[in-house]
Amino acid sequence: MPEERAYLRELARRVAEIAASPENEAICRRWRDVNAMRRPDRAPVWCRPVGAWAELLPSEALVCQDPWMRMVECELRMTLIKHDIGDDTPVEGTFAVPAILERDPLNTWGVEMNRIPPSRPGGAWVYDPPLKRLEDIERLRLPSVRLSKEQTEAALARAHDLLGDLLPVRLTCEPPLNATICTVAAALRGLTQLMIDMIESPDWVHRLMAHLRDGVLQTMDQVEAMGLLSPNNVGGMFCSDPIGPDPDGGPLTYANLWGCANSQEFDPVSPAMWEEFLLQYQKPILERFGLTAYGCCENLTEKIDGVLSIPNLRLFVCSAWTDLGRVIERVAGRYVIMWRQKASAVVFPEDPEELRRDLEAGMRQLQGCHYQVVLRELQTLAGHPDRLHVWSRLAIETAEKYA
Repeated sequence: MPEERAYLRELARRVAEIAASPENEAICRRWRDVNAMRRPDRAPVWCRPVGAWAELLPSEALVCQDPWMRMVECELRMTLIKHDIGDDTPVEGTFAVPAILERDPLNTWGVEMNRIPPSRPGGAWVYDPPLKRLEDIERLRLPSVRLSKEQTEAALARAHDLLGDLLPVRLTCEPPLNATICTVAAALRGLTQLMIDMIESPDWVHRLMAHLRDGVLQTMDQVEAMGLLSPNNVGGMFCSDPIGPDPDGGPLTYANLWGCANSQEFDPVSPAMWEEFLLQYQKPILERFGLTAYGCCENLTEKIDGVLSIPNLRLFVCSAWTDLGRVIERVAGRYVIMWRQKASAVVFPEDPEELRRDLEAGMRQLQGCHYQVVLRELQTLAGHPDRLHVWSRLAIETAEKYA
């Protein structure tokens, strides 16, 4: 497939040029400054299309037919599309190849976590949890991971052969599991039932959450012992100075990495119950990392004190449902605020000027703070592929005004 190979190499050449550009260096410096709590030239602005990639890069628009080349094409073209959108996406001058880890059991926790699919396209799925009875907890296992050396070496060699002279190939490895164990708990038990269990069977919930915590920590230990950890202070949100102590050429530890977690499934839970049934089990995981970030789309207005108790916290995620004023009052000058935008307001604006007014109001409040402006969790652009271009331009103009 020489045509596909030549096409991918041309895409890689364009990505390499962007990565080496002064514009990209300015973007990376902007992120490094804000995440180090230095004053950047302006706040970084970043969007993540998530489900909207189906509109920005539909599968029928892909050129390559070979499955692996198709995956490489998708990754390179996503980088080029984001560059065209014009937000502050840092572009790495390397091609990342993730280490291939084998899990035991294959389904991670020893049970199958299924979903009942939506009845119509674009509809909502429903939990089909495996732990339907309290005694089903006995079926859970602690996961283990090991490196598939031959598969990993083959993936590295293939990438190097295709792109190595244009984008140096870089082996990457992060923890296979993370501290957002609330998502796993809901999948195992069902979200509604988990809420009931916290009242009717609290000891059972504590046992479940302790099991999930221990499983995450065990796989973290295994990956760290392999000497495979790679820096994750790259990309939107987490691009930063090197983290933690200098490894002096030795393997990294979690003290050299960002850790992150959220509590979205626990959004309606009281602060006290959130701390009792979730946060206390997340902290032993998060304290292993050099820097941590907490939050996603949940409302953390009444949980600010708990978030600020997280070890090594650097990034407080203030969703569109969290009171920005309350967060600024407690966080300003001490942590970085990720100010998250409401996706529906960007995709379905009643008045495009309303976007500008909202951005102005928020960044006026945030003046003098260390902050990022982030738009995530977009599931659709509703047939308007220019929405992210418009939002990025307005957000950058406003960030410059209030720099």
